[in-house]
Amino acid sequence: MLLRKNNFLKYILFFFIGGFLYGLIEIISRGYSHISMFLAGGICFILIGLINEVVSWKMSLISQMVVSAGIITIVELVFGLIVNVWLGLNVWDYSSKPYNFMGQICLLYTGYWFLLSPLAIILDDYLRYFLLKEEKPRYKIF
Repeated sequence: MLLRKNNFLKYILFFFIGGFLYGLIEIISRGYSHISMFLAGGICFILIGLINEVVSWKMSLISQMVVSAGIITIVELVFGLIVNVWLGLNVWDYSSKPYNFMGQICLLYTGYWFLLSPLAIILDDYLRYFLLKEEKPRYKIF
């Protein structure tokens, strides 16, 4: 299969899947999205998928969820600083939320990402298994 032999194509596919799903989550939750969230979502999905490649399958699902929530929060911070602060597009502003940082990220949304992250983790693992014939996913909760 072409995707198995070409990492570039694999990551392009996963980027588009992640970007689309991230934008869809935003549209469902707040009624609209922005192209920057497509880009952020694609990057997040690729990084979440790399957890098992870099760390190994020995990492518990809960630990992967913590790391994933951190990844998403950091990517949102970077995109927020670029898109909202530097470019002044004001796509989102969490200034009114408790425990926010510069209005770009807040602890509440990190919690939401923690709860949603198993969807990304499991989707990535099974896409790799079914499409790319990579190792069959296996999980330990703790």
